[in-house]
Amino acid sequence: MNSYIGELASLGTVFCWVICALAFESAGKKIGSMPVNLIRLIFALILISIYTYFSRGYFFPVDATPKAWLWLSISGVVGFFIGDLCLFRAFVLIGSRISLLIYSLAPPISAVIGLVVFNEHMTFWAIFGMIITIAGISLVILKKNSKKIVLNHPVEGVILAVLGALGQAFGIGLSKLGMQITEDQFYDPFASTQIRIISASICFLLLFTFLGKWRELFNSFNNRRAITQVAVGSVFGPFIGVSLSLLAVSYTSMGIASTIMAIIPVVAIFPHIIIYKVKIEIREILGTILAVVGVAFLFI
Repeated sequence: MNSYIGELASLGTVFCWVICALAFESAGKKIGSMPVNLIRLIFALILISIYTYFSRGYFFPVDATPKAWLWLSISGVVGFFIGDLCLFRAFVLIGSRISLLIYSLAPPISAVIGLVVFNEHMTFWAIFGMIITIAGISLVILKKNSKKIVLNHPVEGVILAVLGALGQAFGIGLSKLGMQITEDQFYDPFASTQIRIISASICFLLLFTFLGKWRELFNSFNNRRAITQVAVGSVFGPFIGVSLSLLAVSYTSMGIASTIMAIIPVVAIFPHIIIYKVKIEIREILGTILAVVGVAFLFI
């Protein structure tokens, strides 16, 4: 069973992120994406701090090395702040299902980053997988209108979802760099998530101050349903989901973890059909599956 810890953690991440995305999408439409971002980080930080106190004996990650603090903090800014700031706004504009589908661009983007920045080798199958993934996403978000190919969803939402994928791709790579102690030893994934949340929270606090959004934040707590949804999303997202994703990359390769996590858009289809009674076109289902298959090819 120990040999499958990474794979099981990746699968758990999938279900956590689907629940998280649905909760944050609904809350964001009620109180706005920016308040949701900061509130969920505060909730998650409290939960993780309590957990690490009982599991590790540390309420605060004081045992982390300067290297871990540096790279995990940068990862938090890139992933939790910039990436999620864009992604959560995309949830509001184009919905979580389409946003998560576009989010599946993260593994191909990671492969390109590895090629350009780290001079990593890219196989024929990886290039083929990137083409398949992009084709699958295009099948969903594009449509033919009066002999022209146009976006089937708001341009701003699509662009923000792509930026969210970029944040994820850079963030997860920086996380692994910060967590790695030796070739086979990694810093605690929950404490690592704690550091990432701290750095992202500081950025959001500065942003709220700069934009004068504090009144909007405080007014958000008047909507109890939205706050409940944020709390649920915080448990399954920044607390359990992100920590499981870091646990996954600690016990298995980033390739395997990313491939399993890539099925998130497929899993997200079912609650939209069952709970929200959304009519999903065959073209969208085929495009989503094609995108996931493309991600799998990246790691052959």
